[in-house]
Amino acid sequence: QPQVAESGGGLVQPGGSLRLSCAFSGFTQDYYAIGWFRRVPGKEREGVSAITIPGGFTRYADSVKGRVTISRDNTENTVYLQMDSLRAEDTAVYYCAADVRRVTATLAPEEYDYWGQGTQVTVSS
Repeated sequence: QPQVAESGGGLVQPGGSLRLSCAFSGFTQDYYAIGWFRRVPGKEREGVSAITIPGGFTRYADSVKGRVTISRDNTENTVYLQMDSLRAEDTAVYYCAADVRRVTATLAPEEYDYWGQGTQVTVSS
C-alpha cells in the first residue's frame, strides 16, 4: 500500500527558513509525482509545488516562486520542500501527496491519490 508521510514543520520567524520532508514508500509504479499542498482554516487546499519521479520536472505556485525549492532523493525515497524568506501568510498545515495516474506535477489536489497527515508550519515573531 503506497504511503506518504510529512515531517519538518514548526515555528519560524518571518524571513526564516524551513525544510519539509516527504517520505514515500510502497509504490509499484515506475512513474509518479509528489506534490506539496497547504491549507489554512476556512480556505481551499492550495497547491504549492510538485515534482515528477524519476524525471524531476517541477512546478511552483506563483505565490511561492523564488522562495521555495522542491527536490528529491531517489535513493532515500524522499522529497524535500525548502522554504526561504517565509512570511506570515505561509502559515498553514502542509501536506504531501502522491499522484500515480497523470504524473504531470499538477498543483490540482483532486489529481492526487495518496495523502499524508500534514505538518503545521507557523511563521510568527
